Amino acid sequence: MSSSIVLPDSKIITPYQADITVPNWMVSSLERVMQYFVDKNLKLDTISADRMPKPVEGKKYMLYAHIPFCHTLCSFCTFHRFLFNEEKARAYFIALRKEMQMAKDLGYRFESMYIGGGTTTVLEDELARTIEHAKTLFPEIKEVSCESDPQHLANPEFKQLKGLVDRMSIGVQSFDNGILKMTDRLEKFGTGEETFDRIMAAKELFPIINIDLIFGFKGQTTEIIQSDLDIASKLDPRQITTYPLMITHQTRKSVKGKLAAPHGEMMDQYRQILNSLIGQYNQLSGWAFGKANNEGFDEYVIDYDEYLGVGSGSFSFLNDTLYVNTFSLRKYQERIAQGRMAVEQQKLYHKKEVMQYRFLLGMFSGRLSRKYFRDQFGVNLDTALFKEMTSMKAIGAIKNDPSDPDNIIVTDNGKMMGLVMMKEFYSGMDNVRAQLRKPLAKRDM
Repeated sequence: MSSSIVLPDSKIITPYQADITVPNWMVSSLERVMQYFVDKNLKLDTISADRMPKPVEGKKYMLYAHIPFCHTLCSFCTFHRFLFNEEKARAYFIALRKEMQMAKDLGYRFESMYIGGGTTTVLEDELARTIEHAKTLFPEIKEVSCESDPQHLANPEFKQLKGLVDRMSIGVQSFDNGILKMTDRLEKFGTGEETFDRIMAAKELFPIINIDLIFGFKGQTTEIIQSDLDIASKLDPRQITTYPLMITHQTRKSVKGKLAAPHGEMMDQYRQILNSLIGQYNQLSGWAFGKANNEGFDEYVIDYDEYLGVGSGSFSFLNDTLYVNTFSLRKYQERIAQGRMAVEQQKLYHKKEVMQYRFLLGMFSGRLSRKYFRDQFGVNLDTALFKEMTSMKAIGAIKNDPSDPDNIIVTDNGKMMGLVMMKEFYSGMDNVRAQLRKPLAKRDM
């Protein structure tokens, strides 16, 4: 019997066999190293800020807009969000559009827009109005990416987004009703079967549909993961993203031991994901897969070194500086009403820290390049980040490309390590969000 898969169009695909050989102790060690650097570099030693810098001629920028409202709050989610209140949400969208105008007045031009949350589609009419406003202000925007949950796909109002959103990412997490029940999503968002039908009906609305899945849940067997991947593939979306469950200081009590699988299972699950999806899809990053190599995807920080965030709780990275917008809805409205943008804090990063951050992104995206570091930082990557390069080579995570001395091949071991590093980085960002939300009083919400 042949070991190849024959698709309906007779295209023969040889099953992929992921070559992940790093031992569990090495993955655990890398997690601890990353936790050290993340805690060191993301600690809140920021200084106050009152305004955004002007753009630099010749740089490319992306616009991020944050919608901090959800109808229900998931226990494992650490993003900045509040329970939905229609009056507050409508006022917020109006303020958001005003802040976009302020970015325009500073001289910014954006090639791409990403809208995150929260749940971006809590008010489809306001979201549509906001995207139209952004495209009027910034006609250079070529693509708009947006997020939603399965429940909103059934709303008739959802069709207002057709022609405005190029990529809709749907937070499925799992099609398995047992996992959905364990994570309190079954009653909130419906069964896996209902989600399947809603996504199938929504496919015609957007050029790119992305399905978000999460692995690493307690009781999530290989059979469940395979079923999730098979069901997702049956929908034939342009993209599938498979996130590892992330445990942060904020979710440790609600997730660890209750929702999270033992640490050692993650590597086997990731190997299964690579084996299942590579061949059907191109791997865009450590956890994103797409039908084409040039599709925009969830980790916008990979395609854009510089991005400006509008909205409460959003981050910007401009001129090696991290800018943080106020997490208080009250202060956000006050600042916009006063004609000021929402930025409250800033933190400048030194060249070495920025290079380490770009190295992380290069590992995660599989786009590690010596030329990039020469052009951006004027350094030799092998000497400037000697420890990082040497350690990754030693464990077989990277190797030189014999056909291009500037290109560095990220192996399957490297994909695993890149995924672990990015997971810890995002967990660190979530911890920052938790610390910034902690002082909020009832009147700030």
